[in-house]
Amino acid sequence: MQDLKVALVQINNHWHDVAANLSLFGEKISHIEQDANVILLPEMFSTGFTMEVQKMAEKMDGVTIQWMADQASKTKSLILGSIIIEENGKYFNRLIWMQPNGELEFYDKRHLFRMADEEKYFSMGSKKIIKEWLGWKIFPLVCYDLRFPVWSRNTFDKRTGTGAYDALIFIANWPQPRINAWDTLLRARAIENQSYCVGLNRVGKDGAGNIYNGHSAAYSPKGDQIIFLEEEERIETITLNYQELAEFRQKFPAYRDADNFGLSL
Repeated sequence: MQDLKVALVQINNHWHDVAANLSLFGEKISHIEQDANVILLPEMFSTGFTMEVQKMAEKMDGVTIQWMADQASKTKSLILGSIIIEENGKYFNRLIWMQPNGELEFYDKRHLFRMADEEKYFSMGSKKIIKEWLGWKIFPLVCYDLRFPVWSRNTFDKRTGTGAYDALIFIANWPQPRINAWDTLLRARAIENQSYCVGLNRVGKDGAGNIYNGHSAAYSPKGDQIIFLEEEERIETITLNYQELAEFRQKFPAYRDADNFGLSL
């Protein structure tokens, strides 16, 4: 199995200006290493984290989806990022999984951030996606989902030691006042699920006055820090090693003692 190269785009974006953000992210993506396999963009990267859904929502054939398809084709990379989508009169904070061939999948954010009234404007998702990319099983989630370990719980085949996923990815607009929870829970999700865990956050101040200080990071299945981006704008590409993942699961099969449980939706 080949290693997986993941590019983290931690930048400040424009408030309520889709065209400016697509231009900005396009310019930043053009500087990413050519061999990146996955490119991560923040939550609501084209608008900022906003509740003005009627003003900012797009359809699934809108300009941002078309832009993501174009960027994935140009870079030959899988691109992940969330945008505001309107569908049948409902609004979703929708993570888009865009492949270079134009095929896409999506995940609607399950846990809506009630402290910002997100649940009053957006509809909750109910379906996970765990997709395969270059042989890696990847589970993408959005921001506040990080606080809910049952939703992100990995499951294993106890005979083979293979998990439902190999890499857990969170894209976020996680503000500075609660950044300690972000730092702590990213590492915890890696350890408890015996998988890589990567979190991509933004920096800067948005139009609602929220301040974001980055701290995008990646952790190994052991909980070792692979990268930590601190507070400045940065674009970095990391390598996830599949052999190290498989060897660790074989040598330390804690998953064999995991409790069985069910999830009611």
